[in-house]
Amino acid sequence: MAHWLVKSEPDVFGIGELQRRGTAPWDGVRNYQARNFLRAMAVGDRCIFYHSNAEPSGAAGICTVARAHYTDHTAWDPASPYHDPKDGPKVQRWSMVDMRFELVFARFLPLAELRAVPELAGMLLFSASRLSVQPVEAGHFAFIEAMGGRRPAATRSGSSRRASGTKR
Repeated sequence: MAHWLVKSEPDVFGIGELQRRGTAPWDGVRNYQARNFLRAMAVGDRCIFYHSNAEPSGAAGICTVARAHYTDHTAWDPASPYHDPKDGPKVQRWSMVDMRFELVFARFLPLAELRAVPELAGMLLFSASRLSVQPVEAGHFAFIEAMGGRRPAATRSGSSRRASGTKR
């Protein structure tokens, strides 16, 4: 099993929205390196769900890959914010996976706090900050999961401001 960090803007598709939906496509990745990492994901891989472009940005919880990569058809849709006019049924550049909600951290972990932890030195998050899908070493993943803790199921709640849901 591999471990990943996936980023989404919380006002577009936050962890609360994934929690509400249970399973949802992780679409809209339009960076080739991030796409290649996404294509390397396998069912059962665990991911840190990271809220990006937020005040503050940080780790919000955990999700799991529910379906391995397949064609991201949102690239073909001119109405989609992730439309790519060079993509289509004959040239399929972009992929997506399905993610399943696992948990919201008991404590949100802001980027500044993560950066300050010596045990997390070397994470791509700190050097490739714009990469929306990135691998995470197993030790780093376990450390972040322990820092965030598990929120009791009875107190989980929340949804994003927008119920439709593409990301990034």
